[in-house]
Amino acid sequence: MFQQGNFRGFEAELHEPGIAVITFNQPERMNGLTQAIKRDLIELLTQAQMDDRVRVVLFTGNGRSFSAGDDITGRPLPPGTPLVPDIFPGHREAIGTYEGLRVLSQTLNSAVRNLDKLSIAAINGIAIQTGLSLALSCDFRLASREARLGSATLRFGLLPDEGGQYLLVQLIGVARTMDFLMHKRIVSADEAFALGLVHEVVEPGDLASRAMELATELANGPQVAMRLLKRTIYNAAEMPWAHALDDIAGKTAISDHHPDAREGVAAFRERREPRFNQWLNK
Repeated sequence: MFQQGNFRGFEAELHEPGIAVITFNQPERMNGLTQAIKRDLIELLTQAQMDDRVRVVLFTGNGRSFSAGDDITGRPLPPGTPLVPDIFPGHREAIGTYEGLRVLSQTLNSAVRNLDKLSIAAINGIAIQTGLSLALSCDFRLASREARLGSATLRFGLLPDEGGQYLLVQLIGVARTMDFLMHKRIVSADEAFALGLVHEVVEPGDLASRAMELATELANGPQVAMRLLKRTIYNAAEMPWAHALDDIAGKTAISDHHPDAREGVAAFRERREPRFNQWLNK
């Protein structure tokens, strides 16, 4: 069951028709993330995946940051209900850094990417390093015109170690990724749109309403077909032609026989709007 409430570093709410809104709520920390916050987010995303009430997951932030990256201040954890027990965060030595990245930091972006349900990043402000990779892991990205996006890890002699290099290559290609990372670029929302990092740029006052409008559109679509299509699109980016054909054939064998497909055909014949997702109301 998807839990709602005020947790450490973020709050979660469920809106009709099945929109789970996760808001980073530590603006005084630029919505920086810690290993404990990431672990709680992984748990919440697992709940969202398995809760039929949730159809779309929407991330956004309070203040002038979406998330400015990892919180490296060493300050105590923000108040809020923990979703899972704390464990050692790693990073004390080389093998600890490897384990912390693989088990916690990278796993958060994998959890977003692996959601069958569609995800949206409403980028209200600064999205740097961890914040950028989290946003890039989402299926849709809307940006406030005041947003700024970048990795900037090389400014500290560090690497985009949570999958940022992979996500950038997938979205904008090798040459542009090389330029973006090696030149430590932090780009405006309009520049991010031109690069292909975000789908839309809206005025700051319109971001929340536009994000909810998009989330509602996605939530009202045929959920089974959309989830299968999402997976096969990501698979197609890494599969040979023959494997991609087989992959979508197997998924079509599910979607063609689902009640949503029968409803879609009936609605077309009757010249009306389809009423998808009746199976979720049972």
